[in-house]
Amino acid sequence: MVEIASNLNQATVYSPSAKTQNAVTSDFQTFIQMLTTQAENQDPLNPMDSAEYASQLASFSSVEQQVKTNDLLADLAAQMGASNLAQLSAWVGMDARTAAPVQFEGLPVTLHPLPARLADEAFLVVFDDTDTEVQRLPLGLDGEPVDWAGVGAGGSPFAPGAYQFRVENYAEGELLGSSPVESYQRVEEAQMIDGQIILLLAGGQAVSPADIIGLRS
Repeated sequence: MVEIASNLNQATVYSPSAKTQNAVTSDFQTFIQMLTTQAENQDPLNPMDSAEYASQLASFSSVEQQVKTNDLLADLAAQMGASNLAQLSAWVGMDARTAAPVQFEGLPVTLHPLPARLADEAFLVVFDDTDTEVQRLPLGLDGEPVDWAGVGAGGSPFAPGAYQFRVENYAEGELLGSSPVESYQRVEEAQMIDGQIILLLAGGQAVSPADIIGLRS
């Protein structure tokens, strides 16, 4: 299996966009014009204190810095997201190991269950897309891949659709717990949705890159 580790933490220097800088400059010029007009039209018998001018300038400076900071963070997030998306686009066309639901189309599905070490008995439990249990099969404890045929007890195949698999682990008849079952699924597309990178799998499932356990070509 070809393992790929993407470097998503490279530091990059960013600068505010020209649009942001122009907007802040324009706002500052407008602010100065307002102060000038205010000074020209103030009551000569009750002039504005110089400390008040300083206070207003300080307030504008604070707002200006906040605007720059917010825009810088937005630019940084967008550029980092675009960079990460470009890196993850190399995953498209590869088989990703994940515990996401598997799309069954009538052909056997290869699963990679991992029974607990303390278990003396394990079962492969199958759930449909409504999270209803539809099958329970005895499972070996060796951790070897198994092929799920998608055939019911009467020999009839299950309907096409998304199925989720879990391993239930038992010791001396007592349930120790359950764990998700992984499988390899083809990565069809990488998308940026609301600032988050999403990988679309062949069966239509959408997963985060963090949910990918391994890759193979």
